[in-house]
Amino acid sequence: MSLLVVGLSHRSAPVSVLERASLAAETQAKLLQDTLAAEPAVEAAVLATCNRIELYADVDKFHAGVAELSTLLAQHSGVGLDELTPYLYVHYEDRAVHHLFSVACGLDSMVVGEGQILGQIKDALALGQELHTAGRLLNDLFQQALRVGKRAHSETGIDRAGQSLVTFGLEQLAAGADVADWARGKRALVIGAGSMSSLAAATLARTGVAEIVVANRTRARADRLVEILAQPGGTGVAARAVEMAAVCDELTRADVVVSCTGATGLVLTAEAVAEALGLDVADAVETPAAAPAVPAPTDVDRHAAWVENGSAGAVRQAVRRATVPAQGTGPVRLALLDLAMPRDIDGGAARLDGVRLVDIESLAEASADAPMAADVDQVRTIVSDEVAAFGAAQRAAHITPTVVALRTMAAGVVAGEIARLDGRLPDLDEKQRAEISQTVRRVVDKLLHAPTVRVKQLASEPGGAGYADALRELFDLDPQTVAAVSRADLNDPNRGRS
Repeated sequence: MSLLVVGLSHRSAPVSVLERASLAAETQAKLLQDTLAAEPAVEAAVLATCNRIELYADVDKFHAGVAELSTLLAQHSGVGLDELTPYLYVHYEDRAVHHLFSVACGLDSMVVGEGQILGQIKDALALGQELHTAGRLLNDLFQQALRVGKRAHSETGIDRAGQSLVTFGLEQLAAGADVADWARGKRALVIGAGSMSSLAAATLARTGVAEIVVANRTRARADRLVEILAQPGGTGVAARAVEMAAVCDELTRADVVVSCTGATGLVLTAEAVAEALGLDVADAVETPAAAPAVPAPTDVDRHAAWVENGSAGAVRQAVRRATVPAQGTGPVRLALLDLAMPRDIDGGAARLDGVRLVDIESLAEASADAPMAADVDQVRTIVSDEVAAFGAAQRAAHITPTVVALRTMAAGVVAGEIARLDGRLPDLDEKQRAEISQTVRRVVDKLLHAPTVRVKQLASEPGGAGYADALRELFDLDPQTVAAVSRADLNDPNRGRS
């Protein structure tokens, strides 16, 4: 196994870099295809969410793989390699497995314990399967990550360690007040009708807002979300859908706005917010503070160590403090929650009097000091155990084709000897021939049983990769037979389907 992951997330990069590096669906597909075309990679999968972009690959060379994957991420994200490199992290083999399992459990999320990441991992696997870039290793890895994540949520209280990003964002908007009391009677505008926007609409409905207006680029999706909100036995909230062109008009009537679209540009400008509130548009012009210079490591391979020594963490915090916009003054007339990446709402809106803006970056700041529950330690134990089990299973699976080839060779020898016996003793009846054949097969099976069981056990242990080579050498196994068994297993249409 030569699993490599190169990526960046809210833990390693400021939001300004993450939103520029975000990958559209068609870009993800092209990235996967180009990764497979690169020499070091034989499998590839990409996990792209609002706060992380990670490229997973099965590579045959570590240094060449790091260089190639980093270059591909830079090319497809549109962020120059020199600028991107300081924010990249690299994990290899067991550390890469540990990282993905931690992500699946919500340990690496902006809000610890959130479960939405499981759906995003499933989508990443589905894309790799659809494009045939995910082979045996990545199918096994991502399927196991989904199982580990589900186990963490079912066996621990990790859900209590944090809240969903929507709930956490609303708590930040409420600024310490009870969310239900704060939201009661308010008019909410939800921009977007995807999974996160739908979750936001449902959460707002449960908190007791008086009305929800849904705006989406595709009107049919907005209508569908409104139908779901208005279903019998639901929350009973008044809901209606509007075209995106009506957003500015609706803004004048809204108390709360939640936006999460896939747009590459701003959906709400500071000027539009100012105009909706009847403020001077000049007040919406923001002069962003300059970000501190970030010292780049001499090469990507040193980046992991550079992060560990703490300097990168200090720089990230400085960047965040410098780029989070100052909030306006006075009573809050309009609360804005921006859950999109890249951002939907102009950060300059936060400087307007009567406006409170919470976005991905401010959520990262707010959650940085959140206390770790005891459940988090329990999940970490689960992750460590699952990483060890996955590594043992992969090492054991590596020797399976060799064991199958050995048994195939033994069966061929038995068949040849039985055929030779038939020629020398043609007078044997069917019962005698069957008894002799069965006896010979039993002898061979018993001779092979203990060695094959033991070699699988040894191969599953760390450093056991050489046992397959030893077995092939000792029994002079045909390499083509072993390769044929591996190909048959890899091409099994039922393998790794989510």
